[in-house]
Amino acid sequence: MTATKPLPVIGWREWVNLPELGISRIKAKIDTGARSSTLHAIHVESFQHDGQETIRFQVHPYQRDSHFTVCAQAKLLEWRQVRNSGGDSQLRPVIRTILELGTQQWSIDLTLTNRDVMGFRMLLGREALRKRFLVNPGNSYLLSDCVRS
Repeated sequence: MTATKPLPVIGWREWVNLPELGISRIKAKIDTGARSSTLHAIHVESFQHDGQETIRFQVHPYQRDSHFTVCAQAKLLEWRQVRNSGGDSQLRPVIRTILELGTQQWSIDLTLTNRDVMGFRMLLGREALRKRFLVNPGNSYLLSDCVRS
């Protein structure tokens, strides 16, 4: 019988990095009720780049701060129908990018939508977390220090 290494424990919110998008330190809500992960994005536009459909967008990575803006672009993976927290279906672009949390780094799919009125600029859904972490809903920032809130 092979012993398996215990999974690291994360809190209900954590600071994460999205290095390929130029975003360091965005607060993510760990949402095991959501299948997919979502990033706040505004001014989303698609265009052709080297024969590949690409998405250009802007992110205000910090809640209640509309001045600090990150401009990013990524290859479009697909368009996906996603049911939002209000129960409405919305067609969203999906990109694939690297996520860093604690000492781990891996590729995740992110849907892009405007989350200005939501409490978090990013949701980390169960597909991105599966077989990587256990979630302790009573704690925050277990794998990341709290520098900016």
